[in-house]
Amino acid sequence: MVHGILLARVPAPDAEDLVQDVFMSAMDRLPALRDGGAFGGWLASIARSKAADYMRSRKWMVEVPATLAAAGPPAESRLEALRILACIQELPEAYRETLVLRLVEGLTGPEIAEQTGLTAGSVRVNLTRGMKLLRERINVGKAP
Repeated sequence: MVHGILLARVPAPDAEDLVQDVFMSAMDRLPALRDGGAFGGWLASIARSKAADYMRSRKWMVEVPATLAAAGPPAESRLEALRILACIQELPEAYRETLVLRLVEGLTGPEIAEQTGLTAGSVRVNLTRGMKLLRERINVGKAP
């Protein structure tokens, strides 16, 4: 879940390092957690905060290395995945997070709700609307 939240907000190569930062910060703050049942939402909040701090400190763009673009078919799949991730990262925040958790991290709607503290209804709406917007953006770039 933490990786998905970060991936929805920061460049993919930096998400791995930030995951570690989130857990280190959570360990430091653990004594302040009053309700163990709120752990998922609390951890998600720390991840969102770390991503926001990262974005304030750096300007970034999704860049595809020239060597990746010039390589054969496996690179084409990776290039397409990066293009789709870039489209997801341009969506409104609520849609980005739920889409990455569903499509990249493989969580179900109920798992997303449980781990992030969102309601199941909110997750369902965010996934439905997010997928609609994502399909529209992906289809804009394709030839008829």
